[in-house]
Amino acid sequence: MKRMLWMCTGSLLLILTACQAPEERAALRPLPDDTAPLPYAELLTRARYQATLATEAFYVDKWTEVEDAARGLEQTARFLPKAQDVPAKQKDALPVVSGDLSKEAGRLLAAARTKDVKEANDALQHVHLVVHELRLDN
Repeated sequence: MKRMLWMCTGSLLLILTACQAPEERAALRPLPDDTAPLPYAELLTRARYQATLATEAFYVDKWTEVEDAARGLEQTARFLPKAQDVPAKQKDALPVVSGDLSKEAGRLLAAARTKDVKEANDALQHVHLVVHELRLDN
């Protein structure tokens, strides 16, 4: 009987721990404006993460978090032209692509402020396309 009680208790604990909600992603802190140039790969990873944060916040109508991610994307776009170790295939197009990212992040920020779902969705799609253009193996 005791063995059965322990088995049931253990099973219940396993079930409860398996049903936990996923952890929320940690927000990225803004970079100081006087930060030395960062590696391109680090900035690319940062942009991907910020785009993902914005998308996840958008899905659950956390507009303040969408705004924060959009501001982060704008900042990342400002740092990109000064990045170190930029792949040769990206060097020529980087100023234009980082400008596109900044523009789309600005659109996303404006849409988040007004809670415009359609405009935010459109801006997010463009943000993801621009971030995709930044990939290392382009």
